[in-house]
Amino acid sequence: MQNPVKIKIRDLYFYYRTLAILENINIDIHANTITCITGPSGQGKSSFLTILNRLCHSMEGAMVSGQVTIDFGNGFENIFQKDYVLPELRKKVGMVFQTPNPLPMSIYKNVAFPLRLAGYKNRENIRGKVKKAFEHAFLWKEVKDRLLEDARLLSGGQQQRLCLARSLVLDPQVLLLDEPTSSLDETSVQLIEDLLVRLKNKCTIIIVSHYMDQVKRIADQQFVLCDRQLKPV
Repeated sequence: MQNPVKIKIRDLYFYYRTLAILENINIDIHANTITCITGPSGQGKSSFLTILNRLCHSMEGAMVSGQVTIDFGNGFENIFQKDYVLPELRKKVGMVFQTPNPLPMSIYKNVAFPLRLAGYKNRENIRGKVKKAFEHAFLWKEVKDRLLEDARLLSGGQQQRLCLARSLVLDPQVLLLDEPTSSLDETSVQLIEDLLVRLKNKCTIIIVSHYMDQVKRIADQQFVLCDRQLKPV
């Protein structure tokens, strides 16, 4: 039996200036699954992810129409509503980019930073959430004695898991990942894949990937983006 639908996308169009990137996208994404988006380079896969947390709306020249609704527990919400509070949306829909982007601060502060932005003040509460996020990212044992070090001293694989922990610390219901393993060694790729398979029990995951072997290992559903269309595989 299929999991319930988490995200409904209807009549979605995305243009950048005068260029059509996505046209007439109509898909459902089910809760607590891993959905992989594949397809040739330059087709708009990354743009599709940015639509789901409205990062695209900060791009000059970007135009979006259609409807994206997400069930965050109280029925489906139209995230394109003009009065939708974007910081609240981005707490619920986290994103990890292709290139690790640790902030120029300590390992601990990198993961605590989103909590402080969200208004958390209780230090004990913050410490507990940070540790839990590190554990979810399979990183706690590697950094528990290095928390005050500059995060940029971590290896590439560790930096990517740090970015995952930073996204997970706010307990997002949806996690977007844009080719998160493209620059990692084989061991780090395996760690990230194992992590994602475990994480789908607590959130819905959408990942852009160029690696078909990876898609076969982790995907519950797959869509190919080509000629501005998302088609199920």
